[in-house]
Amino acid sequence: MTMILLPLLICLAETAVVTLDTVRTIFIARGMKIQAAALGLVEVTVWLFAISQVMQNLSNPTCFIGYALGFTLGTYLGIRIEERLALGTQVVRVLTRRDAAELVTALRAAGHGVTSVEGQGATGGVHVLFTIVARKRLPQVVQMIERFDPATLYLIEDVRTARGGFRQWQAPAQSARIASEAGRQARKQAA
Repeated sequence: MTMILLPLLICLAETAVVTLDTVRTIFIARGMKIQAAALGLVEVTVWLFAISQVMQNLSNPTCFIGYALGFTLGTYLGIRIEERLALGTQVVRVLTRRDAAELVTALRAAGHGVTSVEGQGATGGVHVLFTIVARKRLPQVVQMIERFDPATLYLIEDVRTARGGFRQWQAPAQSARIASEAGRQARKQAA
C-alpha cells in the first residue's frame, strides 16, 4: 500500500475501534449487555486489523501517527455519539428556598413524577424535589428549573436502575390526564 493510504486506513480503523469502545463502555455502564457484547465483537475485529498493520509496518512512522490520530478522533466521536444517543435515566434533585409548588406543578404538567420534601439547609428551610428523567428530556427539565429560579441549586446524577414509582403504577392514559389537569391548574394560578 502507498505511504498515505495505509496510515489513513489505520487511522480510520482505530477511529472506529475507539468510537465503538467508548459507546460499548457506556452500554456496559447502562446494563445493556447484548448491545455491549455485539459492539465488542466488531470492535476487536477491527482492532486486530489496525494493530496487525502497525506491527507489520514498524519502520513506517506515519502508521504510528495514523494510529494515534485515530485514537484521538475515536475518543471525540464516541463521546459525541453518546451525547446524541442520550441513553439512560438521571435523577434531578432541586433544593430551593422558594415555595416550590409552582415548579412541582410545572414538572408534573410536563409528565414528570416529582417527590417533594421539606428540609433544613445551612441557612434555614428548603424545599427538596426529586424527579427521575430520561436523559433525552433532561434539557427540558433543566430549563424549567432555571426559569423557576436561576439561583436554585440542582444536582443531576446517573441512575443505573430505577424500579416502581410514578411511571410504574400509572397507566399512560391516566398519567396524561393527570399531567393535563396539573397544566390547567398551573395556568389558572399564573393568571
